[in-house]
Parts: sequence; structure tokens; C-alpha cells
Amino acid sequence: MEKKRLFFLKNDYFDISHKKVIKVISCLLIGLFFSLTLSNCTQPAAQPLRIGANLWPGYETLYLARELGYYGDKPIHLVDYPSGTEEVRAYRHNEIEGAGLSIDQAIVLATTQKNIKIVGIMDISHGGDAILGKPGMSNMQDLKGKKVGVESTALGAFFLARALEENNMQIQDIEIISLETTEHESAYNTGYVDAVVTFGKPMLNLLAQEAPILFDSSQIPGEIVDTLVINTGRIKTDRETVQALVNGRFKALEYFNQNPGEAAVLMAKRTGVTAEQMLNSFDGLQQPSLQENQELLDQTDPALVQGMEKLIQIMLDNNLISQSIEPANILDDSFVRNVVF
Repeated sequence: MEKKRLFFLKNDYFDISHKKVIKVISCLLIGLFFSLTLSNCTQPAAQPLRIGANLWPGYETLYLARELGYYGDKPIHLVDYPSGTEEVRAYRHNEIEGAGLSIDQAIVLATTQKNIKIVGIMDISHGGDAILGKPGMSNMQDLKGKKVGVESTALGAFFLARALEENNMQIQDIEIISLETTEHESAYNTGYVDAVVTFGKPMLNLLAQEAPILFDSSQIPGEIVDTLVINTGRIKTDRETVQALVNGRFKALEYFNQNPGEAAVLMAKRTGVTAEQMLNSFDGLQQPSLQENQELLDQTDPALVQGMEKLIQIMLDNNLISQSIEPANILDDSFVRNVVF
């Protein structure tokens, strides 16, 4: 009888131990499940790719891509700035990871930050920048001894220097007056200056007043360029989002080229102008195609690099940068090479 009782005790012990093991394993599995669930819930959201831009027609396809949903679910944030100068400041303070910038501003960043790549050419000015004189003037020679208003930027200095060079003039032939873009119209209309180096809305308004064009960017083709730049660190860590940005932009450019009227309506909503005014703002701008971007960035077409070399020298001569750079070192054609719609 004792043996029989011991036999049952032994089996009871085994049954109880087995249940404890199962219970412990179940608890561990439940704990692991909740641990993984909580871990997934607390994963940090993907960091947005912040792209700065100012109110310039050449950058509008970035916004058109957003409006049309071409960025998909990628965390691409477009940040508005009043000027390229403010974008440069924001980039230096790590407030943005990329920007639409004129080529001179990209060069300034490349010589100081040393962490940018030009991944796209947004537009090339072909008459979109001009020197406008007073009625009665007909060419640059009429500016000798006159006051010429120009923005205190590398691009302003470059454009004016090239205009003088093309007309066999020296900087000493004119009096330079530094002006902000917002001052172009008033300085011209009040007689504070005799001519102004201008672009965009001020230029359109002054042309409407029949201000004569003394020189424009169509006379130096391929030299006034707007770019899309991206931080090299972000390129290394998040190529997928950068590629989505470039894909979306070129898809939007294709939409614009095929449906200019519809595209202008969408763009006008954001900029506060009419669709007709929006379309007119693209006069004098060439938006290079995907193939043209590939050729410019891989230097099959040397025009971009040659223009940059001229600009860099002028910037050095005018103390706008303290050191030179090799243009090819800041060009990255990999994204335009891999564009898919």
C-alpha cells in the first residue's frame, strides 16, 4: 500500500512540475510578445527630409510634385523661405537637409560646409535675369558713369561682371548701389538708381513699365543656374527618400510640360497669382529635362562645369569665397541616373 501511495505521489509531483514549466514558458512568451509590441510602438518615426525653397518659378515643380502626391508616403517636407540667403542660413544651422539654391549659393556652402552635393539642375536662366535701364537707354555703354542697383550676392556680382565683360566695360565705368530684391522697383522708380540688375516679379513689373533691357542672361547661355542640393550625410543614411524626392520632381516636370495649363492652376493656388501670371513667370527659364540633367551632372555636357569655373573665379576675385573648389566634386548624377516614375 505504501508503494502504491508513493507511486501516486511521484506522478502527482511530475504533473505539478510539468504544469509549472508550461506556466513559466507561457508567461515568458506573453512577456516577449508585449515587449516586441511595445518596441514596435516606440520605434522612432522616420526623420523628415526637409527641403528649403523660395518663391521662384524654377522651384515650383517641387511643390507641384507634393500637390500631385508624387512623393508617396515618403517623409519629404518642403519649407518656405523668403530668399536663398535665408535657406543658406537654415542649412548652416541644420534646420534643413536640402534646398533649391542658385549655383553661387551652392558654391558658398560647398566652400564652407563641405557637405553638399548638387543632385539636380532645376532651371537655367535664358532671359530670366536682366539689367534694366531707364527709357532712352539702349545698351550697356549707356550706363557709363551711372548708378546701377544690384543685390549683394555672388550671383548679382557674377551677372554684372559678365555683362560688363561682354560689353568691353570695367567695373570702374559704373557706380554700384547695393539693393535688396524688395527694393528694386522703388529704387528704379524714384530715380535712386539709373539701372537695376533684377529678376522675377520686380523684373516683370518694370518690363510692364517699358523699362528697356540692356543685357539679359540669354546672352550668357548656361551660366545662371538654379540647383537642388542635398546634405551628403543624409544621402548616406537615406538614399531612398532622396531618390523619391528626385523621382517626384521629374515626374512633376513631365506633368508640367504635358499639361502646362492644369499645372499652372495648381501652382497658382500656392503662390497667390493667377494661372496666366504663373505661366508667364516661366518665360526666360529653361527647365532641363531628365536627360539634360544627366548630361550636365556627369559632364557629358561640360557647360555646367565651365560656368561654375568662371563663377568660382569671379567669386574669388570679389572675396565672396576664400578658397576654390573643384566643381566636379560637388556634382552627383546617381539620382538622376536612377529616376523611375
